Amino acid sequence: MILLKVSSYFRQIKTAVNNAAMIRSYSERQMLLLGRGLSETITSKKHISSLSEVEFRVFSEWGDDGIIQWLVSNLEFPHKTFVEFGVANYRESNTRFLMMNNNWSGFVMDGAESNVAQIVNSEYYWRYELTAKSVFIDKENINSLISSSGLDREVGLLHIDLDGNDYWIWKEIDAISPVVVILEYNSIFGIDRAITIPYDKNFLRTKAHCSNLYFGASLRALHQLSKAKGYSFIGCNSAGNNAYFVRSDKLNNIVKEIELGKGYVLSRSRESRDRKGRLTHLTGTNRIKIIKGMPVINISNGQIESL
Repeated sequence: MILLKVSSYFRQIKTAVNNAAMIRSYSERQMLLLGRGLSETITSKKHISSLSEVEFRVFSEWGDDGIIQWLVSNLEFPHKTFVEFGVANYRESNTRFLMMNNNWSGFVMDGAESNVAQIVNSEYYWRYELTAKSVFIDKENINSLISSSGLDREVGLLHIDLDGNDYWIWKEIDAISPVVVILEYNSIFGIDRAITIPYDKNFLRTKAHCSNLYFGASLRALHQLSKAKGYSFIGCNSAGNNAYFVRSDKLNNIVKEIELGKGYVLSRSRESRDRKGRLTHLTGTNRIKIIKGMPVINISNGQIESL
């Protein structure tokens, strides 16, 4: 009798899991249909004052799906390929809609094996040309990792979202020459200083400071580095966390370089935490106050300074 009850219980769990998977699959198909309609709308826009005008969200955490669709329709890409790292389980990602809507091929990486296992076991993994790898990225391995993907040097899009050593990893990359580069920036660092956290191979945002606000680099630091690597700044998303750069030889009369001050966006995200990991919802200048005194590198002179 007990065995029958246990067997029935597990059958119910299996049925519930299968039903949930079917609902998620149906929901994603509906999202894709909606995204395709939105894509057709925004790609017709040839003159915009900021990237926020072409934003929409399907699988991206913020409005980056729309920005990417607009860029795809207005730039020339020798290869429809992408590289993205720091993707978590790929549920929310800046390249997933690009892959599923435009049939681009790509290589994604994340430090957690459980996240990559979810990607590899997903339905879309066999439906599209995607490679996923579990690895903790550092300056020493980044180029060999990218090279191992087998993608052409002129990758269509590169997205770096590491919540930490973003500046140092972007500086190190020379294995590819992407057309579009999306770089996460820490808007709390402001626009005036070209600064980044010091390089630490084992950097973890949650351990570096309990607030979760001490990470990455300022937009000015990423702008200076990208300029030196041959890229032009075209703006930020309205969430104030992703900056967009296009290889300067690919600019045209639609996708144009803009001034740093005009494109900078201050994030309003209230993700600060206390020592017990609870959200504290700090806003405005209260966020920089909580990490005041933390060390940063002034990339203009290489000197260590304080926030």
